[in-house]
Amino acid sequence: METLAGWLSNDLSLWGLFLSSFLAATLLPGGSEAVLLGVLKLHPELLWPALLLGTLGNTLGGMVTFGMGWMLPQTQQLKHVEKVRHYGSPALLLAWMPLVGDALCLAAGWLRLNPLYAALFMGAGKFARYWLIAMAAITI
Repeated sequence: METLAGWLSNDLSLWGLFLSSFLAATLLPGGSEAVLLGVLKLHPELLWPALLLGTLGNTLGGMVTFGMGWMLPQTQQLKHVEKVRHYGSPALLLAWMPLVGDALCLAAGWLRLNPLYAALFMGAGKFARYWLIAMAAITI
């Protein structure tokens, strides 16, 4: 049976990862990759919960930026929005990229892309990135 201290440690680590990944995906600066690596080094048994919560937090944060774009008036053209218009929601597979990802999410919202498709493509790209980081952490 797991001890209370062990349960709290795991729980706080996962909540910290969720919060870090959420904030890192908004327009705020931050890197959740280091938090993911730390959680996996301290608690390798939390691989799947960490991957899922990190992905969920990062996707929800990206959707906040998407929502901010949705609220922007469409009175003037945003830079580089034509590429997002051309590729549509699949462009959000790259939403994990630093700087570029925030712009993609904002542009996708501004273009009023389907939020469900946006979240699915965004989540798939963010999961792939976290999975690669986790695999690197396990082999190190």
